[in-house]
Amino acid sequence: MRVLITVDPEIPVPPKTYGGIERIADALVRGLQLRGHDVGLIGHPDSTCKADAFYPWTGLRSRSRVDALRNMRVLFNASAAFQPDVLHSLSRVLYMLPLISRSLPKIMSFHREPTRRTVFLGTLLFNGSLTFTAISEYIARQGNCAGGQWRVIYNCVDTDLYRFHPKVADNAPLVFLSRIERIKGAHTAIAVAQRTGRRLIIAGNHADNGAEFDYWTQEIVPQLGNGIEYVGPVDDTQKEALLGQAAALIVPVEWNEPFGLVFAEAMACGTPVISCPRGALPEIVRQGTDGYLVASIPQACEAVDKLEKIDRSDCRKRVEELFSVPVIIAQYERLYIDRTRRE
Repeated sequence: MRVLITVDPEIPVPPKTYGGIERIADALVRGLQLRGHDVGLIGHPDSTCKADAFYPWTGLRSRSRVDALRNMRVLFNASAAFQPDVLHSLSRVLYMLPLISRSLPKIMSFHREPTRRTVFLGTLLFNGSLTFTAISEYIARQGNCAGGQWRVIYNCVDTDLYRFHPKVADNAPLVFLSRIERIKGAHTAIAVAQRTGRRLIIAGNHADNGAEFDYWTQEIVPQLGNGIEYVGPVDDTQKEALLGQAAALIVPVEWNEPFGLVFAEAMACGTPVISCPRGALPEIVRQGTDGYLVASIPQACEAVDKLEKIDRSDCRKRVEELFSVPVIIAQYERLYIDRTRRE
């Protein structure tokens, strides 16, 4: 089978540091190739993913109308050159408009909450050739309200990259690993660490301007020191080492998380999660088994005190059974086969 995959144009595939969707795309390309499929990729010009064919976007801004027109042409030309059996978009529905009259099976994967308008128009315009996938039941519920054909296929984690760490040191730190912005809850993680007397390592990128930069400079930077350490953005190797030596990943989100790849990555290392019961998190983290979902700082402090009750092997097993690359690739492969047979 020939599968053409598209990814948003801003970040290379695979990403060097931040870039969850791009990480999934890279795993998808490699996993499908191992199963004997030919895979084409359309992405950022600096992408290093070893696809069978690569087509760079010429417009690098997803929100630019001019760049959208450029990328429609790129996708149209790439489809003509690669001749895919299935088109799988991890980017924008808009880019597929030049293929609207073709019966080519099209998959649109949502890694964020879909707008009803996008789902409705996609379902209407593509006349049955478009299937939607959601990275969680939470996202699928939002999309189903607008109609269309939906399947839930979770994000995947490379369990070879994220090794299982059965034990950590008695004084192992808590780790916050995410974008450093208010909705991710770094300030809450700091408060929990200070109240429980635990070290906290903060990793991730932060804004350089605007309200989120103010958040960084006014609420996070003044708290650094005295057991609160910032190590900056981390690559895959650094991330694995950081998560593997952590007592827990603590990212107490203040928004409805669509999936949260870092939570599954932590669990792959055997590291329990402390977060909040919002968005897809109750689908990922089993309360008291893989970590704790809390609604307040006092509850988070209680969760820290109960970390020794978590069996790290349960966390790892959860990822192997639900979120590992072979499991997720097999689900996408079944979807592709089902759609091509239907067409």
